[in-house]
Amino acid sequence: MPKVFSPDQPIVPGADVIYPPPGQAGEYAPLATNPYKGCGHACAYCYVPAAIHMPRPDFDAGAIDKPNWIERLAKDAARYERAGVTQQVMLSFSTDPYHPGDTTLTTRTLEILADRGMGFCTLTKGGTKGLIDIDLFRPARDAFACTLTSLDDDFSLKWERKAALPGDRIAALRAFHDRGIFTWASLEPTLDVESGLAIVAATHGFVDLFKIGRANYVPTITQVVDWQDYTLRMIDLCQKLGVAHYIKKDLQPYLPSDYPNQLRVRQHH
Repeated sequence: MPKVFSPDQPIVPGADVIYPPPGQAGEYAPLATNPYKGCGHACAYCYVPAAIHMPRPDFDAGAIDKPNWIERLAKDAARYERAGVTQQVMLSFSTDPYHPGDTTLTTRTLEILADRGMGFCTLTKGGTKGLIDIDLFRPARDAFACTLTSLDDDFSLKWERKAALPGDRIAALRAFHDRGIFTWASLEPTLDVESGLAIVAATHGFVDLFKIGRANYVPTITQVVDWQDYTLRMIDLCQKLGVAHYIKKDLQPYLPSDYPNQLRVRQHH
């Protein structure tokens, strides 16, 4: 049986580019890796340029392959294999695996992880561009996920200027679902309450799990939304539809005291 990773497990000695994500990032996956620097989707709300001290124009200009990536990843994957750690590795927290440029490095990354017995998950706003790798995904090991902020193209173009439009991301989720791959959607940031609720209502038939958060780096939204009302409305909707969901840390203070909110929901079939 695969060894289950826990936050208390020591970091694998010598690991370089596969790592347990710290803090709230751990709500998305037990392990992560980031093959690129920069992105190119030019999302107005993105926190990453400030976090990595990269000028936003440079970050938005496009993703650049990290140097010696294949060699570094292969060494890490071998280390994790020897340690018996086979849990999912997520791509990516500080870039997008299906950014607008050449994503060959994403393909090679998934192949290396699979060859070393590790699971993987991709979180993207690249939509159907992810279909290029659909044959690499294994129903019993892997997951495909999209960030969704709205069902409206104009709204998306305002906030996520070069990302795939909502309908294209939804088409990708449906395609992976139809192939038997576990799918999930990240509703973070929540830029509009009604949009968040509408996303769940429209996609729950082919999305296996929703991870629901708030907007944290957009003061005009963060400071004016009634997050308690949103949280309670969202869990009411999810319960009525019978869909699996996880309420992220920033919204957890608004949960009923006895509400079940499992962090490590299995992200594969």
